[in-house]
Amino acid sequence: MSNLYQVFRDHFDLSRPLLIDAAGKTIATYQDLEQRSAQFAMALMQLGLKPGDRVAVQTEKSIEALYLYCGCLRAGLIYLPLNTAYGAHELNHFLQDATPSLLMVDPARANDHGAGSILTLTMDRFGQGRLTNLAQDCPTSHSIEPRAPDDIAVIVYTSGTTGLPKGAMISHNNLISNAQTLTSAWGWTQADVMLHTLPIFHVHGLFVGLHLPLLTGSAMIFQPSFEAAAVRTALAHATVFMGVPTYYTRLLSQGIHQKDCEGMRLFISGSAPLLAQTFQDWEAATGTVILERYGMSETGMNTANPLDGARKPGTVGPPLPGVECLVVNDAGDVLPVGETGHLWVRGPNVFQGYWQNVEKTAESFTPDGYFKTGDLAVIDDEGYISIVGRSKDLIITGGLNVYPKEIELVLDAIDGVMESAVIGLPHPDFGESVCAVIVSLPEVDLTPEFIFDQIKTRLANFKTPKKIFFLQNLPRNTMGKVQKNQLREQFSDAAHNQ
Repeated sequence: MSNLYQVFRDHFDLSRPLLIDAAGKTIATYQDLEQRSAQFAMALMQLGLKPGDRVAVQTEKSIEALYLYCGCLRAGLIYLPLNTAYGAHELNHFLQDATPSLLMVDPARANDHGAGSILTLTMDRFGQGRLTNLAQDCPTSHSIEPRAPDDIAVIVYTSGTTGLPKGAMISHNNLISNAQTLTSAWGWTQADVMLHTLPIFHVHGLFVGLHLPLLTGSAMIFQPSFEAAAVRTALAHATVFMGVPTYYTRLLSQGIHQKDCEGMRLFISGSAPLLAQTFQDWEAATGTVILERYGMSETGMNTANPLDGARKPGTVGPPLPGVECLVVNDAGDVLPVGETGHLWVRGPNVFQGYWQNVEKTAESFTPDGYFKTGDLAVIDDEGYISIVGRSKDLIITGGLNVYPKEIELVLDAIDGVMESAVIGLPHPDFGESVCAVIVSLPEVDLTPEFIFDQIKTRLANFKTPKKIFFLQNLPRNTMGKVQKNQLREQFSDAAHNQ
């Protein structure tokens, strides 16, 4: 059997804690997970759902939401996590595309969509609602539906920074293989305690943050969201923490120090690039070294800095065992070490294709099975990979390629610069012009003239930003990725004044 839940179940000690609070007190055991997920599976079957049906879930993070996810897995249903920030227009796209048999929403949003024919049930931020009530009256045992390795377990919609979001079909085997690889790579054991503050509608929080504890039968501190003070308190009873770069900068600003981290064996960062300065500041403040890794909705995790060995700032490490990575030019030829190109990946973690989008699926794979990630990368002589940007963010000015990350590293090193984002804006002569958006440190008054003076000897003329803009904050999505498409739109008018 290749049902992901069965693989989890094989590692459960039902008497052990599943969830503990920040003081280390048990909130729920693996026995609770086994029984409550069985009840949810039974409730879903009683509603008429059958293996392969989709369940769209747009609810806040709760213990009951975790039970629902596992209930869907064990019933052979396809789980469809949706960002809680999505509005009605976005939600309607997912519902029309995935045609789910059930939509789970917060009670306040029960009528916030136009697909009236879809069965809609509620679950609030405490996990209470109609489906929870139905499940409570169901038997506490339910069989686990057999699944083939390539049967779809989850559909994850891409962020849709270009065009409409596409549904990545993730199989049971994709999830099993990736979780097993990461468990081994990161030395995860039953004795670990995961401090979970990530949302569970995203690959980071749902697959990585949940699957590794469940695969080892270890405990979690399951907090509804990230709050720096609460994290510092909870670290005393945790051993592993996963976060996005913003979490680490906020903890640093809260004054985290080595004493807070005495019981911690691993801090992991992902979902967005970690600045080298944050990496260094964290090590200086806590005495621990962040492990940065790289993954995608379509692939789960592809690379990671090693558990034992050098963790290089600015890199996402070498490929994980079983994952192959190539850096190629536009013609698909493998590039030498040190040259920037398109990153392709292949392995058992790579998804099955895009839901009801055969054409896009075919475009995204090579004949020999490599997935074209859309990321630009470079590999060093030790096999460590650095992600330097998205293909769509590549700037071509006067026929010359400019990689935003190279310029951002120069800008970020300037005193007074908190962070930067480099974008291309339309230009009548060059096609695109290089422009920079900068966030200053508090109480620092930077000017374009000062920035130009700092970079004029460090960058070739064609790489030097033609315009510099300042913002208080860079626009980010829920997982901390800078939304450069929004910046290009916001400053598009400036292109007409060049």
